[in-house]
Amino acid sequence: MVRNREILIFISAIVLFSGIAVFAAFKLPEFATWISLILALGLIFLFLVFTFWRYRKIEELAQVLKRIAVGEYGLDVRDSKEGELDILKSEIYKVTVMLREQASCLLKEKEFLAQALSDISHQLKTPLTSISVMTELLQSESISTEKRVEFTRSILSQIQRLEWLVSALLRMAQMDAGALQFTSVDMNVESLIEQAMRHLLIPAEVKNLKIEMEIPVDMRIYCDPNWTSEALTNVIKNAIEHTSEGGKVSIRAEKSPLFDLIEVQDSGEGILAQDLPHIFERFYRARDASKDSIGIGLAMSKSLLEKQNATITARSHPGKGSLFSIKFYKQVV
Repeated sequence: MVRNREILIFISAIVLFSGIAVFAAFKLPEFATWISLILALGLIFLFLVFTFWRYRKIEELAQVLKRIAVGEYGLDVRDSKEGELDILKSEIYKVTVMLREQASCLLKEKEFLAQALSDISHQLKTPLTSISVMTELLQSESISTEKRVEFTRSILSQIQRLEWLVSALLRMAQMDAGALQFTSVDMNVESLIEQAMRHLLIPAEVKNLKIEMEIPVDMRIYCDPNWTSEALTNVIKNAIEHTSEGGKVSIRAEKSPLFDLIEVQDSGEGILAQDLPHIFERFYRARDASKDSIGIGLAMSKSLLEKQNATITARSHPGKGSLFSIKFYKQVV
């Protein structure tokens, strides 16, 4: 309390006024009664002035809080002096800064959500429109059997794409909400890669791609087999999609004292320098991306891996392919 400037001023005024009154009473004993009355009235006056001043300062802070409550986060009420009110001003400023940062984050999230909904709407609209058009064509009696089979296969492909998109969006929402459960088990890396490649062998064969694997037979890592396999599937799928017909995709793994490494390299067209920093962002589509690209596969892989204390990075040079490196860091016991 003795550090409070306003309290010290108030106490000093009381001591000074009382000292003068006591001195006057000794010097003028015949006016002692009047001096005592003046002292009492003076102390009451000082108390009222001090109280009025404090309440005015509190009212000013209340007005500041009202302005902050309506969104004026640029106010700076800090004071370099010491005192209860000055400490309160400092705390109000801290809260103001925190609210400003939260408001900024909420605005960014709102903008991201709006953009995400726009992207999702676009991604859903394209296959739905295609399905609608082909369904109308199938109703025509004049359509040939070959066209009917072709349209039916195309509709099935679009439906599968929609299923994957909805499933991927659901998983990403679950990750954001912290609802996904990860388990850590001792997993053979070769088996993990085979599980990830299970649904990619046909697309690779259609493009006549050469798949090279260099994985130690006895190499094992601790991870969630299902989610890690899905993350690897997205990375390998990306490599296959961006490799020209007759190209090559290499998958290798090695151990080190700090981490276990899995690398996926393709001989495709590579990633442009301006796109490389953004390829793990949701709904980001590179300038040379295919029309069917959605832009969430790599983003989902990154999230799934980071949930398991792993990282994924990419290196690329246009015309020389891309290299994705996944590191599973070992826990320190």
